Amino acid sequence: MQVHTSIFYENQWQNLTNAPLKPEDYQLVLLFAGRHILENSANLAAVRTAFPLATIVSSSTAGEIYERQVFDDSLVATAIHLDKTTLHVGVANISNFENSHLLGKNVAGQLPLEGLKYALVISDGGKVNGSELVSAINETLGDKVIVTGGMAGDGARFEKTLVGLNDSVDEGTVVIVGFYGENLQVGYGLNGGWDVFGPERIITKSEQNVLFEIDHQNALELYKKYLGKYASELPGAALLFPLAIRINGDETTVVRTILTIDEEKQTMTFAGNVPEGSAVRLMKANFDKLIYSAGEAAGLANGLMDSINTQLVLLISCVGRKLVLGKRIYEEVEAASDIFATNPAITGFYSYGEFSPVHKSYSCELHNQTMTITTLAEF
Repeated sequence: MQVHTSIFYENQWQNLTNAPLKPEDYQLVLLFAGRHILENSANLAAVRTAFPLATIVSSSTAGEIYERQVFDDSLVATAIHLDKTTLHVGVANISNFENSHLLGKNVAGQLPLEGLKYALVISDGGKVNGSELVSAINETLGDKVIVTGGMAGDGARFEKTLVGLNDSVDEGTVVIVGFYGENLQVGYGLNGGWDVFGPERIITKSEQNVLFEIDHQNALELYKKYLGKYASELPGAALLFPLAIRINGDETTVVRTILTIDEEKQTMTFAGNVPEGSAVRLMKANFDKLIYSAGEAAGLANGLMDSINTQLVLLISCVGRKLVLGKRIYEEVEAASDIFATNPAITGFYSYGEFSPVHKSYSCELHNQTMTITTLAEF
């Protein structure tokens, strides 16, 4: 595997045309960009000219990661040459399906199962239910395939998100890239770094990602009680106070971020499903732990590489972390990057949801407010 990264920032390209291999030798380009940059067809055309035979998978973001830095309104192109690994790609749009579960079954079903080692999923971040999507992908691909990825972003605007395959970029799209072969090593890790507080409670009424009651009490009223002075700043303040959820009695937790609140219906809508019977606790930001947790996630991913030197690191972190950390956001990228002594290529983006298994489990989950890291290498 050989990886070449380049960036378009402040109306100029860096490194796009000086790739060490021939342009036609790159099979895959991951393209992460601010939404308005991605909507400019000239930028996509420049990438196509530079890598004429590559499959291009693009996503709008809430921030782009290039090497050890974080950018806004840039375009990061990561061109990948694979020596011993082959690719298959699936694509589907939510407009053609009744729900996100059916979408997930379709898009994952486009990948042949024989020899499939790893699947990268890039999903629309506004129209697709990420929990239903990954559940269907797990059902379709089985428990032997590692699945990671993320949901497209739109900065802090939350207006629309875009995902593309080659020249087609649109809302509602999901792309899945299957990596095939025994010579690919994949690692994955995640960590949140949030502090939990208050007692553990049980969700007693919900519908998919809409929460009504906790412990048979109005969930929004209970949430406001714990927020205290921050309650008047909802829904924006919800980024500072996500929920930790244990689903179906599982000991591991996933983080859920509140997207909107409905004062009239007294409900909260989350970025992922919050099933009835799940145990929940409130969380709050701890800046130093958020940053440290990124390094821990990188350590988990690197630990699964079986002493094979990592060649590509894909960081997908949450827009909520970016908004909370503010000017310190680069510190979590540095904390993750410092784990890798072999100087691999580093790329990624800030998302509206992150896909990754919990450590040493192949079952992919949707996460919020979490740094997820995927490491890749051929041997």
